[in-house]
Amino acid sequence: MLTLGPLMLNWEAARRRDFYARIADEAPVGCVHLGEVVCSKRAPFTDRDLPAIAERLRAGGKEVVISTMALVTSKAEMRAVEEMLEAGFLVEANDVSCVHVLAGRPHAIGPLVNVFNEGTLAYLARMGAIRVAPPPEVGIDGLGVFARAEPGVEIEATVFGRLTLSVAARCYHARAYGLHRDNCQFVCAREADGMPVETLDGEAFVVVNGTQTMSHGYAAAIADLPRLREGGVRRFRLMPQDVDMVRIARLFDDALGGRTGTDEAMAQLRAACGEVPFVEGYAHGRPGREWRGQDRLPDRLLH
Repeated sequence: MLTLGPLMLNWEAARRRDFYARIADEAPVGCVHLGEVVCSKRAPFTDRDLPAIAERLRAGGKEVVISTMALVTSKAEMRAVEEMLEAGFLVEANDVSCVHVLAGRPHAIGPLVNVFNEGTLAYLARMGAIRVAPPPEVGIDGLGVFARAEPGVEIEATVFGRLTLSVAARCYHARAYGLHRDNCQFVCAREADGMPVETLDGEAFVVVNGTQTMSHGYAAAIADLPRLREGGVRRFRLMPQDVDMVRIARLFDDALGGRTGTDEAMAQLRAACGEVPFVEGYAHGRPGREWRGQDRLPDRLLH
């Protein structure tokens, strides 16, 4: 099943509503994650539209999951997690502090919780986790180990989009504009796909979005889908980016269904993503920013 992960970027309200309306009506995804994950200052603006968006998605046949904040730092934020449960949503924990609130009830574990071994996975399963999306550093082989270790837990792989590398208490995005987090003026909304950061030598390095540091390139694991399925992965997560996500979802759906071959799917994916590079290192036990799949693409699409 294809899953659409939570929107980690700060899009203005009208765009966000239009985005999810189109996902509800057109995207071949079975599950959509909502909720503010990155910054609690954004939540009052994103949460107001959440009931209507969730209803629209459910009417479109999508399961709705609410993702928690990556850093839960106050009683109010913890109470928000409890309210999600009371509203009848399946909740995805992205901070380990949420696990005790969710204990005893079916819930999901997101990629911002450090699940790097079978012991941790087993503990979370005992606490009630029915789905786990391990961090991107867990490669394809590791995902297979997890799937075999806990057959009752659905393992989800992130197969498209920028990978979250860290979420901090400080806002580097605001600092880049000469502002403090307390008076950030929501400058993170200025970059719809995050703010690129270069090294002193001018080399593309990472992307910053509020308090979040992300990979410069997109994960693009279409060629790895067969191997992931063979290893027992049952869910495949697409992260929303500033591209046509309905088109992206259709490409992955066609690849999963065998309607499009790997080479054609990769060529179409490259065309859909413009100049953003692809990364695949973590999936194959190498430095995360690496990409060796370029030899699968026609030369005309590499420049």
